[in-house]
This record gives sequence, C-alpha cells and structure tokens, in this order.
Amino acid sequence: MRISTPEFIALMAMLVATVAISIDAMLPALPDIAAQLTPERPNNAQLILSTFIVGMSIGTLIAGPLSDSFGRKTVIYWGAGLYISASITCILASNLETMIAARLCQGFGAAAPRVVSQALIRDLYSGRQMARISSFVMIIFSIVPALAPLLGAGLISVFAWQSIFVIFVIFSALSTTWTGLRIQEPLAPEQRIPFRRQAFQRALVEIFSLGMVRMSMLTMVFAYAMLFLSILMVQQIFDQFYGRADSFPKWFALVAGLSASASFLNSMTVIRLGMRRLISAALRTQIVWSLGMLLLYTQGLMAGGLGFALFILWIFGLFFQAGMTLGNLTALAMEPLGHIAGTAASVTSAVATLGSILLASLAGQFFDGTPLILIVSTFVLSICGSLSAHRLKRFERKLAV
Repeated sequence: MRISTPEFIALMAMLVATVAISIDAMLPALPDIAAQLTPERPNNAQLILSTFIVGMSIGTLIAGPLSDSFGRKTVIYWGAGLYISASITCILASNLETMIAARLCQGFGAAAPRVVSQALIRDLYSGRQMARISSFVMIIFSIVPALAPLLGAGLISVFAWQSIFVIFVIFSALSTTWTGLRIQEPLAPEQRIPFRRQAFQRALVEIFSLGMVRMSMLTMVFAYAMLFLSILMVQQIFDQFYGRADSFPKWFALVAGLSASASFLNSMTVIRLGMRRLISAALRTQIVWSLGMLLLYTQGLMAGGLGFALFILWIFGLFFQAGMTLGNLTALAMEPLGHIAGTAASVTSAVATLGSILLASLAGQFFDGTPLILIVSTFVLSICGSLSAHRLKRFERKLAV
C-alpha cells in the first residue's frame, strides 16, 4: 500500500528535522558545555554547531550519489547508524576535541536523511507541485526548531547536557524505523546509476552547466548564511546584550513557531505567483527590514525593552524570509535534474551549506556582544541574494517557475 500524501509530508519533515533538532536543541547547552569542556575559551563552544554543519555539507556530497546507486532507503539506514554512533560518542566525550570530532561525524550521518528526503520528494513530484509539497514539509518541520531549544533546556534542568544526545538517538531511530516500514523504495534496480567517478563527474558537469541551477545555488548560499549566522549568534545576543539567557528557549520557540506561517503562505501562493517572484519579494523585504534595524541601532534604540521587542520582530522576519526562499530555491535547483535527483540533491545542498556556513562563521568571528554584526551581515547578504535571485528571471523562458 502506497503511503498517503499527508503521511509522506510528515515523514519527510521528520527526516529533514534531524538536522534542525541536532542544531537547535544544543543552543541552551552551549554555556554548560563551554564551562565543562572549554572554560578558558568559551567562544569555542560555537564549534559544536559549525562542525556539525560542515560535516553535514560534506556528507551530502556522498549521500546523494550513493542513493542513486544503492537506493534511497539503504543510504538512510547507513546514515542513521553513523548518526547514532556519533551521538553515543558525544555522550561519552570528556574533552572538546572528541566532541568536535563526533559532531563532525554526526553531521556526516545527518546528511543522509536530509538529502535523501529531497530526492524522495523529487522522485514523486515535480515543478510547482514539488515546491508546494516542500512548503508543507517546511510547515511541519518548523515545529522542531520551535520546540528543540525548549526540549534542550528542559533536559538540562533535570539531567546533564549529555541527555540531549540521548534524544538524538531516539529521534533518529524512530524516523528511520518509520521510513523502513512505510516508504517503498522508489528507485528500481534498473534505474540506479553505478557509483563511478566518471558518472559523478558527468553529473557535476551537467549540474553546473545549467544557469538556473547555478543561480539557485548561489542564492541559497546567501539565504542559508543569514539563517546560520542568526543561529550562531542569537543565544549570545540574548545573553550578553539583553541579559535574557534564561528566557531564550521560550522566545526562540515563539519566533520559530510563528515563522511556520511563511511556509503556509508559500504553499498557498507558489502555484499562482511562481517561485522566483516569491524569492525576490522576500529578499527585497529583508533588505528594507535590515536597513531599518541598522538605522535604529545607530540611534541607540536597540537596547532596553523596546529594543528587545524590535529585535524579536526582526529575527521573526529573518526566519520568515527563510521559509519563503529556501524551499523554493531547492525546488528550482532540482527541477531540471530529476534523472539524477540523488546526486543533484547532494551537490546543491553541499554547495549551499558549505558556502553559507563559511560566510556565517567568518562573520561570526567579529561578534562584539551586540546585534550589530548580525544586522550588518544580514543586510549585505540580503542584497547579494536579491541580486542573484534577479538573475533567475532570464531562465524563466525554459522553466515555468
């Protein structure tokens, strides 16, 4: 019996959410981990987030081609095994170096459900309908970033920070079991591409030869960089600038939860307006919004209760913009590459993730305890993203986007 569309959307959201829970649930734990594993240099605790993302971006280069060769479900099983093993290593880690190495492997394993879920969506859907399904996936997926910090904070209040990794093990085991029971392997043996270097090189040439794909990936780099940079900095801003570290999980949950409305709005409008128009509108709005925040900061209006309210509103806008752009950009990049969906999902995800985390990590080094670096970086990145999104227009003659 074929899985129903609502159940398929829920399962894909859970697979994608492996990444979100692995990042967001760690945010409340960073101060405790820093105090225990790197008390001399507490900022090094950020590496627990960034190394996971780096591992994930590298893993996506391998997971997709492997799924084209050995099937979608097989790769998810192997990825889950690595993810769970690395999570157990994190529980036992006694120093930061071991933790970072394990998080790198954990990210490598998490790449499998992330990239294979994109390939599965492309296996079953195409065009604007694919973008609509992706938007519904993002709606459910948004629940995880909203609840993950609360979950992490709740566990820390009762147990040690290591308990968070126990939840990771349980979450991965449940999603993998669900996949094994309910998903029928969509890639028949005769459709699989042998995992050979020449075949991968041909796929790379095809992917980068398409202007729509190149511009979509470039725009994704800027869009993801804004999102990753906010995740890297937001807890520190709450703590150091506003003195609200204790209430951070609740505010983050509120912002992330409300941001799910972006995916809902996108799912309702993408068929009528098209992906590129929605992407451009979201990025241009972010330019204006961030410029306004920069002007408010220079006037000294970002401190205190009013400043905190404005900051929360702006962070909501940043997450909302991500909901209006990332799913559409992924759909644009994948649309002409259905015959190599696994490899295409790997390459596009890896390029976007690695490029964006490098930009975010670079900007994060200039953090000075205020929201200034985050605001300025977001303003610059939204301009760059808007310019690259504008260039997508020239390819609309070939694709109905």
